Amino acid sequence: MDDRMRHSKRSLCLFLGLLIALETGCTNRSETAGDVVLTWQKAYLAYPGGDRARRLNDDIMGRLHDSGQKYPVVLYMHGCTGIGNRERKFGQQLADAGFVFLAPDSMARSYRPLQCDPKQQTGGQNLFVFDFRMAELSYALSRLLDLAWVDSENLFLMGGSEGAVAAALYRGSEFRARVLLQWTCHGAPLIRGISAPLDEPILAIVNQGDPWYDHDHTAGQSGHCGGFFGDRENSESMVLERLGAHDILALFEIRNKIQRFMVDLIESDPKQ
Repeated sequence: MDDRMRHSKRSLCLFLGLLIALETGCTNRSETAGDVVLTWQKAYLAYPGGDRARRLNDDIMGRLHDSGQKYPVVLYMHGCTGIGNRERKFGQQLADAGFVFLAPDSMARSYRPLQCDPKQQTGGQNLFVFDFRMAELSYALSRLLDLAWVDSENLFLMGGSEGAVAAALYRGSEFRARVLLQWTCHGAPLIRGISAPLDEPILAIVNQGDPWYDHDHTAGQSGHCGGFFGDRENSESMVLERLGAHDILALFEIRNKIQRFMVDLIESDPKQ
């Protein structure tokens, strides 16, 4: 592990400790670890050679360790109601392409209210959930960086909808690139913008007619993430013309586009 990675990991641990302490009222570590760690223990995992996406467990971790290989890893942050079948299937597609796909389960927490109303297709409830998601992301990343089979030069961060907010706003530099799905990067200051380093490529994809962000439905969230890219290279903000649709991973060509985006980066010059 080079000096940059050591420094990044130390900063990550300090940041994670602060988030957990704030979230739990600074109780002792055995208590604070219990809730966030559930999101890791109940994570969905798809890996090369595995027959399907499944819950993370010691047997799978042992197989990956014993393989003697290093795998590129996609850390996926699910949407406001949990990980769905399309996300699991896409995880298996990525596993077939040589990636490990890991999705922490935010809904596994002992206290996890919804931030959204799925029936009304609106968000903005229980806004502290956005802090939950950032802590879950940071915790999963800290665990991944300790694993011998993780290719730390090819870590990818992907998020969908509520999870894409966390992926967009995470400030660390550990990731090779990010994929933001079903999110516009617009809205109130709490959720607005992109915090990724400028040398980190981003692929952002949203439906133009997404009802969750329609200006008559949710104020100030229409648009797309490209307006926050700046001079970011090797990045693309795609706006699909699908009226009334929210789900991105339903489209075969989009799943392949995301996979190609990451594969091309791995096959290019190594991250400096």
